[in-house]
Amino acid sequence: MKKAIVLLNMGGPNNLDEVKVFLTNMFNDKYIIGAPQPIRAMIAWLITTLREKEAKHNYSLLGGMSPIVGHTKRLVRRLTKELGVDVYYAMRYTPPFASDIMKNLTEYDEIFAFPMYPHYSQTTTKSSIEDFMESAKKYGIEDKIKTIDSYYDNELYNKAIVEKIKESMNGVSTNEYELIFSAHGLTKKLIEKGDLYQKHILANVERAKKELQFQGINFNSIHLAYQSRLGPMEWLRPYMSDKLTEFKDKKVLIYPISFTVDNSETQCELDIEYRELANEIGIVDYKVAEAPNHHPYFMEMIKQKWEESLK
Repeated sequence: MKKAIVLLNMGGPNNLDEVKVFLTNMFNDKYIIGAPQPIRAMIAWLITTLREKEAKHNYSLLGGMSPIVGHTKRLVRRLTKELGVDVYYAMRYTPPFASDIMKNLTEYDEIFAFPMYPHYSQTTTKSSIEDFMESAKKYGIEDKIKTIDSYYDNELYNKAIVEKIKESMNGVSTNEYELIFSAHGLTKKLIEKGDLYQKHILANVERAKKELQFQGINFNSIHLAYQSRLGPMEWLRPYMSDKLTEFKDKKVLIYPISFTVDNSETQCELDIEYRELANEIGIVDYKVAEAPNHHPYFMEMIKQKWEESLK
């Protein structure tokens, strides 16, 4: 039997010309902007028009493309080698889309669609899986596909988090540092409607704390903040911009807890924009840990979930 794994993620521009494509597709997603069409398309056009120039500037700082592209390709290559199975990836808002790779998947008997989102949200997990399954139905292969909703509480995944924290500290004592888990923001309105994202984030923080404690790694204190809010609506608090103001004359380590691979939110927003804010506030040392990317524990967890899907 032929088996395949497909990594599902939001995506990011492969080049500066795709910035408009990325923004337009993202804000046209009914799970991101809840307004009906054609109002949603008008809102997407407006947001894209207002944000395109700044977004292109940010991606130019990162080499003209989203870091998510290179990290995902490396992960695909390493998983293919480690697992001895064909591994693909499909992005929600930039190529390759699910529709782009679906023809390649028709020859497989079992397909494991792995969402690169540790925490379930309709804006990420549901949107990507639904889009993938809709493409699969056009080829009549939807019954071959298995997937999972979340894995924030997985032991291997949390070991990967702690390893990336240790890597970022590079032997420096953690005792004098504040650890801030940074999660991508979500509107309070979505949470009030029952989205599980915040519950999963909070549970992930607690699980990661236990792993740190188990390994004898102690920070001065541990916090949670949310980044990447947009527009006038109330988003999950505390906002990262507010949280950082509490740490004048202190040392801070940021861990991007809602991301499995580094992207513009981690390498531009956290590592460039918030670093500038940290310097203005007077934070003595500001470090940003990498996401799991292709860490062996993360790959082992994907293998574990894939094997479970085969049973």
